[in-house]
Amino acid sequence: MRVVGIDPGTFSFDLFGMEDNKKIIIDESIKSEEIFKNDILIEKLEELMPLDIIIGPSGYGLPTKKIENMSEMDIAKMIPLDTKVSVNIGIKKILLKMKHKKMPVYFTPGVINIKTVPSYRKWNRFDMGTSDKVCCVALGIKDQSDRLEIPVKKTSFVYVEIGYGFTAVIAVENGKIIDGIGGTNGSIGFLACGGMDAENAIRLKPPLTQDIVFKGGLRDFVGKNIEPEDLIDCKEAILLLAESIEKDVASILVSLPDANEIILSGRLMGYDFIISELKYRLKKYAPVKRVRKLSNIAKEAACGAYIIGEGLLGGRYSKLVENMKIGSVRDTD
Repeated sequence: MRVVGIDPGTFSFDLFGMEDNKKIIIDESIKSEEIFKNDILIEKLEELMPLDIIIGPSGYGLPTKKIENMSEMDIAKMIPLDTKVSVNIGIKKILLKMKHKKMPVYFTPGVINIKTVPSYRKWNRFDMGTSDKVCCVALGIKDQSDRLEIPVKKTSFVYVEIGYGFTAVIAVENGKIIDGIGGTNGSIGFLACGGMDAENAIRLKPPLTQDIVFKGGLRDFVGKNIEPEDLIDCKEAILLLAESIEKDVASILVSLPDANEIILSGRLMGYDFIISELKYRLKKYAPVKRVRKLSNIAKEAACGAYIIGEGLLGGRYSKLVENMKIGSVRDTD
C-alpha cells in the first residue's frame, strides 16, 4: 500500500507518503511559488508511481471524490475561480494535469462537508475549516489516541492550526469534528485578516477578489515586509494573535465544554515565543500540547492527509477515518 498526502499551503506545498505504513517514500516541502512555475509536483508524484492513493489539494473541500469524476463545479467549490488570484490559477492547473494523467487522486471534505457537524452550526457559514485543516485533525486524533492510550472514539480536544496565511480552531468530540472556525471566519493570521466586520466589507471598493482574505493580518498590522520570526520584536502583534486565538478557543468551548486538551500545530508553532504566549493564555481551559508529526519535514496537514488516505484504503487508520465520517473509497464509485 503506497499512499501520499499533499498539503497545499499558502507558503509551501508539503508531501508525505509511506509504503505499508512502515517506509517513508517522500517527506518534502516545496515553496508554493515553485509549484506554480513548473511541473515539479507532478514530476515528484510520477517518480513515486505506482501509488494506490493520493490525497490531493481539496481547498474548501468536497465529499470524498475521485479526481476522474471532478467537474468544473467541483473546482469552483474547492477554490474560488478568480483569475486575478495566482494561487487559484495554479491549483486549477495542477488539478487538471492530475486528472489528465489519471493519477489516483481523491478529494476530501472540509469541516462544513462533514456530517458529524450539526447542520444548525453551518448556517451562514462557508469556511469552518478547509480540507487541510480536517487532515490536521486526523493527525491530532491519532496523536492524542497514542499519547493517552485511548481509543480514537474517546479523543476530545480543541485543535488550533496556525499556518503562514490562516488560523483555524476546530472542536473534536469522541473522535469526530463537531464544530469549526475557519481561517476567513475567525482569528487573525500572519497574512489573513480572519473574520471580517461586515461594515468594513460593504465599504470596500469593487471589484472584490479573493486577494482580500490574504490581507490585513499580522504582517500588515506591523506595517513592514516581515516574516514570522520578526514578530518577536512586535509585542502588540503577538498580543493581537494570542488574544484573537484565545477568543476563538473560548468560543468553541461552548460546543465542547469538556475538552481533554488543546492541541497546537502549524508553521507558526516553530517559534518558541509564540508557543509560550499561547500556552500561558490557553492552559486555563485545558492542558496544551503540540501535535506530534509523522514526518521530519512535511507539515502536519500532509501527515494527516496520509492518515486519511491510508484509512480510506482500509489500512491501520481505517477506524479513525470511519469514525470521522469522512467517507470511503466506495462512496466515490
